[in-house]
Amino acid sequence: MTFKKWIVSSAIVATLIFPTTAVFADELKSAKDFTERTYGFTAVDEDIVAASTLFRFDSGLAFTYPDAIRGVYVTGHSAGGARFKDLLNLMDTTDLNAMVIDIKDDFGELTYMPAEDSPLKPLEIGKSYIKNPREMLEILEEKKVYPIARVVVFKDTALANAKPELSFVDDSGVWKNRRGEAFVNPFMKEVWDYNVEVAIEAAKMGFQEIQFDYVRFPEGFENRVDKVKFSMGEYENSDLDAVQRRVQAVTDFVAYAREKLKPYDVKISVDIFGYAATLPEAPGIGQNFGKISENVDVISSMIYPSHWTSYFGIAKPDLEPYRLVKEYAKVENATLAKLENPPISRPWIQDFTASYLGAGNYKKYGATEVEAQIKALNESGIKEYLLWNAGNRYSPGVDYTP
Repeated sequence: MTFKKWIVSSAIVATLIFPTTAVFADELKSAKDFTERTYGFTAVDEDIVAASTLFRFDSGLAFTYPDAIRGVYVTGHSAGGARFKDLLNLMDTTDLNAMVIDIKDDFGELTYMPAEDSPLKPLEIGKSYIKNPREMLEILEEKKVYPIARVVVFKDTALANAKPELSFVDDSGVWKNRRGEAFVNPFMKEVWDYNVEVAIEAAKMGFQEIQFDYVRFPEGFENRVDKVKFSMGEYENSDLDAVQRRVQAVTDFVAYAREKLKPYDVKISVDIFGYAATLPEAPGIGQNFGKISENVDVISSMIYPSHWTSYFGIAKPDLEPYRLVKEYAKVENATLAKLENPPISRPWIQDFTASYLGAGNYKKYGATEVEAQIKALNESGIKEYLLWNAGNRYSPGVDYTP
Protein backbone atom coordinates (compact mmCIF):
# COMPACT_ATOMS: atom_id res chain seq x y z
CA MET A 1 0.00 0.00 0.00
CA THR A 2 1.30 3.47 -0.80
CA PHE A 3 0.10 6.81 0.48
CA LYS A 4 0.92 9.14 -2.39
CA LYS A 5 1.08 12.87 -2.68
CA TRP A 6 -1.56 14.15 -4.98
CA ILE A 7 -2.51 17.48 -6.52
CA VAL A 8 -6.16 18.39 -6.60
CA SER A 9 -6.81 18.96 -10.27
CA SER A 10 -9.08 21.59 -11.70
CA ALA A 11 -11.67 18.89 -12.31
CA ILE A 12 -11.67 17.86 -8.65
CA VAL A 13 -11.77 21.45 -7.48
CA ALA A 14 -14.71 22.04 -9.81
CA THR A 15 -16.44 19.06 -8.23
CA LEU A 16 -15.89 20.54 -4.81
CA ILE A 17 -17.08 23.98 -5.89
CA PHE A 18 -20.08 22.98 -7.99
CA PRO A 19 -21.49 19.61 -6.86
CA THR A 20 -24.95 18.70 -8.08
CA THR A 21 -26.54 19.58 -4.74
CA ALA A 22 -24.52 22.21 -2.92
CA VAL A 23 -21.14 23.31 -1.61
CA PHE A 24 -19.86 25.33 1.33
CA ALA A 25 -16.75 26.75 2.93
CA ASP A 26 -16.03 24.06 5.49
CA GLU A 27 -15.85 21.38 2.82
CA LEU A 28 -13.16 23.29 0.98
CA LYS A 29 -11.35 24.29 4.15
CA SER A 30 -11.28 20.65 5.18
CA ALA A 31 -9.73 19.67 1.85
CA LYS A 32 -7.19 22.48 2.22
CA ASP A 33 -6.31 21.52 5.80
CA PHE A 34 -6.02 17.86 4.91
CA THR A 35 -3.67 18.31 1.96
CA GLU A 36 -1.64 21.06 3.60
CA ARG A 37 -1.04 19.26 6.89
CA THR A 38 -0.58 15.74 5.57
CA TYR A 39 1.21 16.44 2.32
CA GLY A 40 2.73 19.87 2.74
CA PHE A 41 0.93 21.88 0.08
CA THR A 42 -2.28 23.81 -0.36
CA ALA A 43 -4.76 22.82 -3.03
CA VAL A 44 -7.71 25.11 -2.43
CA ASP A 45 -7.81 28.83 -3.15
CA GLU A 46 -8.95 31.04 -0.26
CA ASP A 47 -11.06 33.19 -2.62
CA ILE A 48 -12.96 30.07 -3.64
CA VAL A 49 -13.49 29.24 0.02
CA ALA A 50 -14.82 32.72 0.72
CA ALA A 51 -17.16 32.58 -2.27
CA SER A 52 -18.69 29.30 -1.17
CA THR A 53 -20.18 30.41 2.13
CA LEU A 54 -23.68 30.83 0.73
CA PHE A 55 -24.10 27.11 0.09
CA ARG A 56 -24.95 24.07 2.17
CA PHE A 57 -24.55 20.44 1.35
CA ASP A 58 -27.54 18.22 0.63
CA SER A 59 -27.04 14.54 -0.16
CA GLY A 60 -30.44 14.32 -1.79
CA LEU A 61 -31.56 11.58 0.60
CA ALA A 62 -34.20 12.10 3.28
CA PHE A 63 -34.31 10.23 6.58
CA THR A 64 -36.47 10.87 9.60
CA TYR A 65 -34.97 10.33 13.04
CA PRO A 66 -36.98 7.50 14.64
CA ASP A 67 -38.83 7.69 17.95
CA ALA A 68 -35.67 6.13 19.39
CA ILE A 69 -32.70 4.50 17.68
CA ARG A 70 -32.67 0.71 18.05
CA GLY A 71 -29.81 -0.42 15.87
CA VAL A 72 -27.36 -3.14 14.95
CA TYR A 73 -23.72 -3.22 13.92
CA VAL A 74 -23.02 -4.10 10.27
CA THR A 75 -19.59 -4.84 8.80
CA GLY A 76 -18.61 -3.81 5.31
CA HIS A 77 -18.73 -7.46 4.27
CA SER A 78 -22.32 -7.77 5.50
CA ALA A 79 -23.42 -4.43 4.05
CA GLY A 80 -22.10 -5.42 0.64
CA GLY A 81 -22.95 -9.10 0.74
CA ALA A 82 -25.83 -11.55 0.96
CA ARG A 83 -26.34 -10.93 4.67
CA PHE A 84 -27.54 -7.40 3.96
CA LYS A 85 -30.89 -8.85 2.80
CA ASP A 86 -31.20 -10.77 6.05
CA LEU A 87 -30.49 -7.63 8.05
CA LEU A 88 -33.08 -5.68 6.06
CA ASN A 89 -35.58 -8.42 6.80
CA LEU A 90 -34.71 -8.09 10.48
CA MET A 91 -35.52 -4.38 10.25
CA ASP A 92 -38.79 -5.13 8.42
CA THR A 93 -40.01 -7.73 10.89
CA THR A 94 -38.97 -6.18 14.22
CA ASP A 95 -38.84 -2.79 15.93
CA LEU A 96 -35.19 -2.34 14.97
CA ASN A 97 -34.72 0.76 12.83
CA ALA A 98 -31.03 1.62 12.38
CA MET A 99 -27.73 0.23 11.11
CA VAL A 100 -24.23 1.22 12.18
CA ILE A 101 -22.20 0.41 9.06
CA ASP A 102 -18.42 0.22 8.86
CA ILE A 103 -17.06 2.88 6.51
CA LYS A 104 -13.50 2.92 7.86
CA ASP A 105 -12.90 -0.35 9.63
CA ASP A 106 -10.71 -1.67 12.42
CA PHE A 107 -7.77 -2.12 10.05
CA GLY A 108 -7.88 1.47 8.79
CA GLU A 109 -9.35 0.52 5.42
CA LEU A 110 -12.37 1.99 3.69
CA THR A 111 -15.09 -0.58 3.05
CA TYR A 112 -15.81 0.85 -0.41
CA MET A 113 -13.79 2.11 -3.35
CA PRO A 114 -13.71 5.92 -3.41
CA ALA A 115 -14.74 7.62 -6.63
CA GLU A 116 -12.01 8.74 -9.02
CA ASP A 117 -12.48 12.38 -8.00
CA SER A 118 -12.44 11.64 -4.26
CA PRO A 119 -9.54 13.11 -2.23
CA LEU A 120 -9.30 9.66 -0.61
CA LYS A 121 -8.81 7.76 -3.88
CA PRO A 122 -5.01 8.24 -4.13
CA LEU A 123 -4.49 6.81 -0.64
CA GLU A 124 -5.29 3.30 -1.91
CA ILE A 125 -7.09 2.20 1.24
CA GLY A 126 -10.39 1.27 -0.38
CA LYS A 127 -11.81 -2.26 -0.40
CA SER A 128 -14.74 -3.21 -2.58
CA TYR A 129 -16.87 -4.75 0.16
CA ILE A 130 -19.71 -2.29 -0.48
CA LYS A 131 -19.90 -2.08 -4.25
CA ASN A 132 -22.30 0.87 -4.40
CA PRO A 133 -22.70 2.85 -1.14
CA ARG A 134 -25.20 5.23 -2.69
CA GLU A 135 -27.44 2.41 -3.84
CA MET A 136 -27.24 0.86 -0.37
CA LEU A 137 -28.28 4.15 1.24
CA GLU A 138 -31.16 4.55 -1.18
CA ILE A 139 -32.42 1.14 -0.11
CA LEU A 140 -32.15 2.18 3.54
CA GLU A 141 -34.01 5.40 2.72
CA GLU A 142 -36.82 3.39 1.10
CA LYS A 143 -36.96 1.02 4.08
CA LYS A 144 -36.81 3.92 6.57
CA VAL A 145 -33.70 2.49 8.20
CA TYR A 146 -31.56 5.19 9.82
CA PRO A 147 -27.93 4.98 8.55
CA ILE A 148 -24.95 5.60 10.83
CA ALA A 149 -21.39 5.52 9.48
CA ARG A 150 -18.83 3.93 11.81
CA VAL A 151 -15.38 5.46 11.42
CA VAL A 152 -12.60 3.81 13.42
CA VAL A 153 -10.20 6.64 14.26
CA PHE A 154 -6.97 5.99 16.14
CA LYS A 155 -6.72 2.22 15.68
CA ASP A 156 -5.37 2.27 12.16
CA THR A 157 -2.77 -0.28 11.12
CA ALA A 158 -2.86 0.85 7.48
CA LEU A 159 -1.94 4.47 8.22
CA ALA A 160 0.55 3.50 10.94
CA ASN A 161 2.45 1.19 8.59
CA ALA A 162 2.39 3.73 5.77
CA LYS A 163 3.39 6.73 7.88
CA PRO A 164 5.17 5.56 11.07
CA GLU A 165 5.80 9.20 12.05
CA LEU A 166 2.07 9.42 12.78
CA SER A 167 2.18 6.38 15.03
CA PHE A 168 4.11 4.97 18.02
CA VAL A 169 7.50 3.45 17.27
CA ASP A 170 9.80 1.21 19.28
CA ASP A 171 13.08 -0.56 18.45
CA SER A 172 11.33 -3.03 16.17
CA GLY A 173 9.37 -0.43 14.21
CA VAL A 174 5.70 0.51 14.50
CA TRP A 175 4.44 -0.68 17.87
CA LYS A 176 1.61 -3.22 17.71
CA ASN A 177 -0.51 -4.78 20.42
CA ARG A 178 -0.80 -8.52 21.03
CA ARG A 179 -3.38 -8.81 18.26
CA GLY A 180 -1.01 -7.24 15.76
CA GLU A 181 -2.96 -3.96 15.63
CA ALA A 182 -1.29 -0.56 15.40
CA PHE A 183 -2.58 2.81 16.55
CA VAL A 184 -1.95 6.27 15.20
CA ASN A 185 -1.17 9.23 17.40
CA PRO A 186 -4.10 11.30 18.76
CA PHE A 187 -1.73 14.23 19.33
CA MET A 188 -1.23 14.65 15.59
CA LYS A 189 -3.66 16.93 13.78
CA GLU A 190 -2.70 15.30 10.48
CA VAL A 191 -4.45 12.21 11.83
CA TRP A 192 -7.47 14.31 12.84
CA ASP A 193 -7.83 15.76 9.34
CA TYR A 194 -7.40 12.35 7.76
CA ASN A 195 -10.34 10.93 9.70
CA VAL A 196 -12.46 14.04 9.28
CA GLU A 197 -11.99 13.69 5.53
CA VAL A 198 -13.37 10.14 5.72
CA ALA A 199 -16.30 11.37 7.81
CA ILE A 200 -17.06 14.14 5.32
CA GLU A 201 -17.16 11.63 2.49
CA ALA A 202 -19.59 9.46 4.49
CA ALA A 203 -21.78 12.50 5.12
CA LYS A 204 -21.74 13.35 1.42
CA MET A 205 -22.91 9.81 0.65
CA GLY A 206 -26.00 10.44 2.74
CA PHE A 207 -25.23 8.96 6.15
CA GLN A 208 -27.16 10.83 8.82
CA GLU A 209 -24.68 10.30 11.63
CA ILE A 210 -20.95 9.75 12.00
CA GLN A 211 -20.00 7.41 14.80
CA PHE A 212 -16.34 7.67 15.76
CA ASP A 213 -14.89 4.57 17.42
CA TYR A 214 -11.48 3.98 19.02
CA VAL A 215 -11.28 7.64 19.95
CA ARG A 216 -8.48 6.95 22.37
CA PHE A 217 -4.89 5.97 22.95
CA PRO A 218 -4.02 2.25 23.06
CA GLU A 219 -5.13 0.37 26.15
CA GLY A 220 -2.49 0.49 28.89
CA PHE A 221 -0.66 3.32 27.14
CA GLU A 222 0.41 4.75 30.50
CA ASN A 223 2.56 1.64 31.00
CA ARG A 224 4.39 1.91 27.68
CA VAL A 225 4.62 5.66 27.18
CA ASP A 226 8.35 5.59 28.01
CA LYS A 227 9.00 2.63 25.71
CA VAL A 228 7.81 4.15 22.45
CA LYS A 229 8.73 7.22 20.46
CA PHE A 230 6.06 9.61 19.26
CA SER A 231 5.41 13.28 18.68
CA MET A 232 3.21 15.42 20.89
CA GLY A 233 2.66 17.93 18.12
CA GLU A 234 1.11 21.14 19.38
CA TYR A 235 0.78 19.60 22.85
CA GLU A 236 4.55 19.42 23.32
CA ASN A 237 4.71 22.67 25.30
CA SER A 238 1.47 22.19 27.19
CA ASP A 239 1.43 22.94 30.92
CA LEU A 240 -0.79 19.90 31.49
CA ASP A 241 0.58 16.67 32.95
CA ALA A 242 0.87 13.56 30.79
CA VAL A 243 -2.58 12.23 31.69
CA GLN A 244 -4.33 15.54 31.02
CA ARG A 245 -2.49 15.99 27.73
CA ARG A 246 -3.94 12.71 26.51
CA VAL A 247 -7.40 13.67 27.75
CA GLN A 248 -7.13 17.07 26.08
CA ALA A 249 -5.98 15.61 22.75
CA VAL A 250 -8.86 13.13 22.60
CA THR A 251 -11.41 15.73 23.69
CA ASP A 252 -10.04 18.29 21.22
CA PHE A 253 -10.33 15.84 18.33
CA VAL A 254 -14.00 15.23 19.06
CA ALA A 255 -14.72 18.97 19.27
CA TYR A 256 -12.72 19.61 16.09
CA ALA A 257 -14.50 16.90 14.13
CA ARG A 258 -17.90 18.11 15.24
CA GLU A 259 -17.11 21.65 14.13
CA LYS A 260 -15.81 20.52 10.72
CA LEU A 261 -18.90 18.41 10.13
CA LYS A 262 -21.51 21.00 11.15
CA PRO A 263 -22.27 22.13 7.58
CA TYR A 264 -23.22 18.57 6.65
CA ASP A 265 -26.09 18.42 9.15
CA VAL A 266 -25.00 15.05 10.53
CA LYS A 267 -25.12 13.98 14.14
CA ILE A 268 -21.83 13.12 15.82
CA SER A 269 -21.53 10.15 18.14
CA VAL A 270 -18.59 8.58 19.94
CA ASP A 271 -18.12 5.06 21.27
CA ILE A 272 -16.52 4.99 24.70
CA PHE A 273 -15.55 2.37 27.25
CA GLY A 274 -18.32 1.84 29.78
CA TYR A 275 -15.95 2.08 32.70
CA ALA A 276 -14.97 5.60 31.60
CA ALA A 277 -18.30 6.84 32.97
CA THR A 278 -17.44 5.44 36.40
CA LEU A 279 -14.12 7.32 36.71
CA PRO A 280 -13.10 10.98 36.58
CA GLU A 281 -11.23 9.85 33.45
CA ALA A 282 -9.55 6.79 32.02
CA PRO A 283 -5.94 7.93 32.49
CA GLY A 284 -4.12 5.70 30.04
CA ILE A 285 -6.39 6.00 27.04
CA GLY A 286 -7.34 9.66 27.44
CA GLN A 287 -11.12 9.25 27.61
CA ASN A 288 -13.05 11.61 29.88
CA PHE A 289 -16.73 10.67 29.70
CA GLY A 290 -18.04 14.11 30.71
CA LYS A 291 -15.76 16.10 28.40
CA ILE A 292 -16.45 13.91 25.39
CA SER A 293 -20.17 14.04 26.14
CA GLU A 294 -20.08 17.83 25.99
CA ASN A 295 -18.91 17.67 22.38
CA VAL A 296 -21.20 15.08 20.80
CA ASP A 297 -24.85 14.61 19.94
CA VAL A 298 -24.81 10.98 21.06
CA ILE A 299 -22.65 9.07 23.53
CA SER A 300 -22.46 5.30 23.09
CA SER A 301 -20.93 3.50 26.04
CA MET A 302 -19.91 -0.08 25.39
CA ILE A 303 -21.53 -1.78 28.38
CA TYR A 304 -21.40 -5.43 27.37
CA PRO A 305 -21.72 -7.43 30.62
CA SER A 306 -18.87 -9.68 29.47
CA HIS A 307 -16.46 -6.74 29.49
CA TRP A 308 -16.73 -6.00 33.21
CA THR A 309 -14.86 -7.71 36.03
CA SER A 310 -16.34 -7.68 39.54
CA TYR A 311 -17.89 -4.23 39.02
CA PHE A 312 -20.82 -2.77 40.97
CA GLY A 313 -20.48 -5.58 43.48
CA ILE A 314 -21.30 -8.17 40.80
CA ALA A 315 -18.80 -11.03 40.89
CA LYS A 316 -19.60 -12.40 37.44
CA PRO A 317 -21.28 -9.66 35.39
CA ASP A 318 -21.84 -11.77 32.27
CA LEU A 319 -24.22 -13.95 34.28
CA GLU A 320 -26.34 -10.95 35.34
CA PRO A 321 -27.03 -8.75 32.31
CA TYR A 322 -30.05 -6.98 33.80
CA ARG A 323 -28.33 -6.08 37.05
CA LEU A 324 -25.10 -4.97 35.37
CA VAL A 325 -26.87 -2.64 32.96
CA LYS A 326 -29.14 -1.29 35.69
CA GLU A 327 -26.17 -0.43 37.93
CA TYR A 328 -24.25 1.13 35.07
CA ALA A 329 -27.21 3.29 34.07
CA LYS A 330 -27.32 4.83 37.55
CA VAL A 331 -23.75 6.04 37.18
CA GLU A 332 -24.15 7.30 33.63
CA ASN A 333 -27.39 9.13 34.40
CA ALA A 334 -25.75 10.88 37.33
CA THR A 335 -22.80 11.98 35.18
CA LEU A 336 -24.92 13.26 32.29
CA ALA A 337 -27.24 15.08 34.69
CA LYS A 338 -24.34 17.39 35.56
CA LEU A 339 -24.02 18.62 31.97
CA GLU A 340 -25.85 21.69 30.72
CA ASN A 341 -26.65 20.07 27.35
CA PRO A 342 -26.25 16.31 27.74
CA PRO A 343 -26.13 14.17 24.60
CA ILE A 344 -28.47 11.33 23.79
CA SER A 345 -27.42 8.16 25.58
CA ARG A 346 -27.31 5.20 23.21
CA PRO A 347 -25.28 2.36 24.74
CA TRP A 348 -23.90 -0.68 22.99
CA ILE A 349 -25.34 -3.86 24.49
CA GLN A 350 -24.36 -7.49 24.12
CA ASP A 351 -25.84 -9.96 21.66
CA PHE A 352 -23.02 -12.51 21.63
CA THR A 353 -21.83 -15.30 23.89
CA ALA A 354 -18.52 -14.66 25.67
CA SER A 355 -17.36 -18.26 25.96
CA TYR A 356 -13.77 -17.00 26.22
CA LEU A 357 -14.52 -16.10 29.84
CA GLY A 358 -14.41 -19.78 30.73
CA ALA A 359 -16.86 -22.21 32.27
CA GLY A 360 -18.91 -20.75 35.10
CA ASN A 361 -18.15 -17.14 34.10
CA TYR A 362 -20.41 -16.76 31.09
CA LYS A 363 -23.81 -17.77 29.81
CA LYS A 364 -25.20 -18.29 26.34
CA TYR A 365 -26.80 -15.07 25.19
CA GLY A 366 -30.11 -15.09 23.32
CA ALA A 367 -33.44 -13.31 23.40
CA THR A 368 -33.80 -13.48 27.19
CA GLU A 369 -30.42 -11.88 27.87
CA VAL A 370 -30.84 -9.20 25.20
CA GLU A 371 -34.29 -8.30 26.52
CA ALA A 372 -32.91 -8.10 30.07
CA GLN A 373 -30.44 -5.42 29.00
CA ILE A 374 -33.08 -3.47 27.08
CA LYS A 375 -35.44 -3.65 30.05
CA ALA A 376 -32.76 -2.32 32.40
CA LEU A 377 -32.05 0.60 30.08
CA ASN A 378 -35.73 1.36 29.58
CA GLU A 379 -36.41 1.36 33.32
CA SER A 380 -33.50 3.78 33.70
CA GLY A 381 -34.93 6.22 31.18
CA ILE A 382 -32.53 5.23 28.39
CA LYS A 383 -34.59 4.52 25.29
CA GLU A 384 -31.90 4.07 22.64
CA TYR A 385 -29.39 1.28 22.20
CA LEU A 386 -27.22 -0.58 19.69
CA LEU A 387 -26.65 -4.33 19.48
CA TRP A 388 -23.15 -5.66 18.98
CA ASN A 389 -22.42 -8.97 17.34
CA ALA A 390 -19.14 -9.06 15.42
CA GLY A 391 -20.56 -11.52 12.89
CA ASN A 392 -23.83 -9.57 12.56
CA ARG A 393 -25.93 -12.61 13.56
CA TYR A 394 -28.57 -11.35 15.94
CA SER A 395 -30.70 -13.41 18.28
CA PRO A 396 -34.14 -14.36 16.93
CA GLY A 397 -37.36 -13.72 18.80
CA VAL A 398 -36.25 -10.60 20.70
CA ASP A 399 -38.85 -8.06 21.81
CA TYR A 400 -36.95 -4.86 21.16
CA THR A 401 -39.44 -2.57 22.91
CA PRO A 402 -40.30 -4.29 26.23
